[in-house]
Amino acid sequence: MAYSSLESCLIDLERHGQLVRVKEEVDPYLEMAAIHLRVHEMGGPALLFENVKGSGFRAASNIFGTLERSRFIFRDTLASVQKLIELKGDPIKAIKHPIQNIGAGLAALKALPLKNPFNKPVLFEEIRISDLPLIHHWPMDGGAFVTLPQVYTEDMDQPGIMKANLGMYRIQLNGNEYETDREIGLHYQLHRGIGIHQSKANKKGLPLKVSCFVGGPPSHTVSAVMPLPEGISEMTFAGVLGGRRFRYTYKDGFCISTDADFVITGEVYPGENKPEGPFGDHLGYYSLRHPFPLMRVHKVYARKNAIWPFTVVGRPPQEDTSFGQLIHEITGDAIPQEIPGVKEVHAVDAAGVHPLLLAIGSERYTPYLPSKQPAELLTIANHILGTGQLSLAKFLFITADDTQQLTTHHVKEFFTYLFERIDLSRDIHFYTNTTIDTLDYSGTGLNTGSKVVIAAYGDVARTLATEIPAAFTERNTFGPAHLVMPGVICLQFNPYTDTVSAAKEMMLLEATLNPVVAGLKTVVQIIVCDDAAFTAANLNNYLWVTYTRCNPSHDINGVDSFIEHKHWGCHGPMIIDARIKPHHAPPVVKDDSTERKVDRLFEKNGSLSGIRGK
Repeated sequence: MAYSSLESCLIDLERHGQLVRVKEEVDPYLEMAAIHLRVHEMGGPALLFENVKGSGFRAASNIFGTLERSRFIFRDTLASVQKLIELKGDPIKAIKHPIQNIGAGLAALKALPLKNPFNKPVLFEEIRISDLPLIHHWPMDGGAFVTLPQVYTEDMDQPGIMKANLGMYRIQLNGNEYETDREIGLHYQLHRGIGIHQSKANKKGLPLKVSCFVGGPPSHTVSAVMPLPEGISEMTFAGVLGGRRFRYTYKDGFCISTDADFVITGEVYPGENKPEGPFGDHLGYYSLRHPFPLMRVHKVYARKNAIWPFTVVGRPPQEDTSFGQLIHEITGDAIPQEIPGVKEVHAVDAAGVHPLLLAIGSERYTPYLPSKQPAELLTIANHILGTGQLSLAKFLFITADDTQQLTTHHVKEFFTYLFERIDLSRDIHFYTNTTIDTLDYSGTGLNTGSKVVIAAYGDVARTLATEIPAAFTERNTFGPAHLVMPGVICLQFNPYTDTVSAAKEMMLLEATLNPVVAGLKTVVQIIVCDDAAFTAANLNNYLWVTYTRCNPSHDINGVDSFIEHKHWGCHGPMIIDARIKPHHAPPVVKDDSTERKVDRLFEKNGSLSGIRGK
């Protein structure tokens, strides 16, 4: 389906039983987000809110709530897009098999953006920021945010749409110190194309013109989150994925997506920042207030009967999980094509994406030696951590699989395979004082923390514990112990207070277990946590607690640990202190009173009464 608008997509979803209209008046302060979260957790349909309190515009959410729905939306173009990406990796295929690849060639014709189309729906009327559905998602959020923006900027040295950048950077619409209707906040992180554009504008002492598109054909939203190589226009990808050329014009010097539902235009001046946040984010915690670029609002446009799309960001899995799945489905083997020796890389959603990477590589450096140990894997690990947004990862677990049966997407099985083979005295490699995700507060400062590569390869070295070893029941004086998975034990400790006390606690734990290190060979990880039962309850809890609450250089210890020629290792289990620290951001928590308020929509005669869980 070549959707010309967001509404045409929603009508199509409704026709096929994948959308429900919410007819009751709903408050954009917490209620709309609470409804979305509940429906998404149920695996429910897309939602169209027809009566948003305080706004004359409708709103829609959960549009991409499942991978199946995303596949349905792009059912007519997905195969040709995948073929184009495949051909980019091997263009000789098009020459060898022109008939088989003709569809990909026809799809590419949609890539060229169309300037100044006859019809420009988004210029129907000028409105104000305060006219929009100002959706406040979590209780501690600093204000209302745009959660599905398409932020457009151009390169001052190479102006025009073909060298432009379209990214999804969150926009704060009100609250904090922003002047209502005149100022909004623009939050973007490391390794984003917009940063290059702003740096060039700053050097020239000129404001950067910014256009924020909201809504429009769903392919535009997906294009804003696609990890495309620098220099490839997201607007060309939008045309191919949507089966419809990206239509645009210029007004007052700003690029306007004419098919969008809303467009906010404005300028970012050098050195003008204001506090942005807090905001409940995809790690499952609030990102706190920090200075980010201030955008001076120029004009706001809306099409007739415009619809405001939104999502809710919080502890995964959320709707953005489906975005990640769709991107993986579209790009397929893009990373293995880019990094020699890589077979798979998986950014683990349950751990907040950036904190934890799992990878499978090759080990071909020394086939003539009888012993197996990581060599090429370390080269590959360095390449992964030097590639785009993958460089923001904190933990990279990497192995090689001679059986060709392993996949990073079966997380428990992957860990089991690696933990059976790891040499804890050899295979742990730290990177200190480096960059991490802006939204990750486990480090030593904003964007600052450490990384660790755990590269294991070889024959099976141990049988992993499937029950808690006696050493923990006989010597544990700290708190309850639970088995998380084979080879992983979590221990409940008292709350973290400060670094000095934590160091003493870890030394005491090591001293307690050192005498029985021989009896701990079946254990690879000991997770020190605030709630052992919660951490061990399921795989997602372990992944979230362990990898979002740890700064590797500060919070990894080990039983019978040592430092030899600057290399750290241990002869017993690795200890990860995954307790909440005083400098961590608070986790996002639902508001109980709001949950009770929205119950009415799910009760008999409510718009959502027919929705049931999967």
